[in-house]
Amino acid sequence: MKRSKKITIAIVIFFLIVALVIVGRYSIGLYFKKKFSKRPPPGVVVEIVKNKSFSQSLESYCTSLSSKTLSYKIKKNELLEPINFNSKVKKGDVIAKLSTKTITAPFSGVIGKRGISGSSLGSENTIILTIDDSKKVLCDLKIPEVYAAILKKGLKLNAKFSAYKDKIYKGKIESVASRVDAQTRSILARAKIDNNNSEIIPGSLLEIEILYNEKDALGVPDTSIMYEGSKKFIYKIIENNMIQKTEVVIGVRNKGNLEILKGLNEGDKIIAEGLTKVRPGMKVKPIIKSQQ
Repeated sequence: MKRSKKITIAIVIFFLIVALVIVGRYSIGLYFKKKFSKRPPPGVVVEIVKNKSFSQSLESYCTSLSSKTLSYKIKKNELLEPINFNSKVKKGDVIAKLSTKTITAPFSGVIGKRGISGSSLGSENTIILTIDDSKKVLCDLKIPEVYAAILKKGLKLNAKFSAYKDKIYKGKIESVASRVDAQTRSILARAKIDNNNSEIIPGSLLEIEILYNEKDALGVPDTSIMYEGSKKFIYKIIENNMIQKTEVVIGVRNKGNLEILKGLNEGDKIIAEGLTKVRPGMKVKPIIKSQQ
């Protein structure tokens, strides 16, 4: 009798412990569920859909030329004062004082020289004094004939000079030849490039990007597009900051942006970054991305 009573008590204690464990785990689950259900929605980088500039481009290289240059032959023994080469001068400034005359700058530019030995010009050593107007520089481009249909006067271009790697110089196509060079199968085009600080030195090698088929169209960052087979999707922010997965049709790509042909309207909000952190139907806190 005593033994059966002990067994009964042990069974009761066992079930009490089991009940306490179940209740405890349930209470803890409710606590964490309540705690995490009250967490604020995650912040996501959002961009407002708007028109952006799109274009196609072709690349080439050229050697820079001064837009205007003059030279003067000077005998060294006629110089009364040293010439300040590589200096900038304004129109009318004295650039050389000689025993026979004074030379003034006919236009604003930079003073340079080409040294010529006496053997080439006679017994006396001679200096060729130059003045270059480099506020705008010219360059001649050889463009493959396949681009004949799009190459025309007025096309915008960007130029890069290796001495200033992070700087872009703006320019335009000034003229286009009327025929194709039969030997090189190319068309000669002349470009004029802004060089207000005279940073591009005549004779410099320039990297040229000619822009064509320019247009304004709805665009989004390429980081906002999801690819599923042949289809493209984007996460759009709708009412109550909820995420909606939306199919889109894309066009050309340009400098990190993709043209949107169908699926979005101007003013729509889309998730620009961090697509793997969210899912459709999820509520988020939009963080508007600053747009240049």
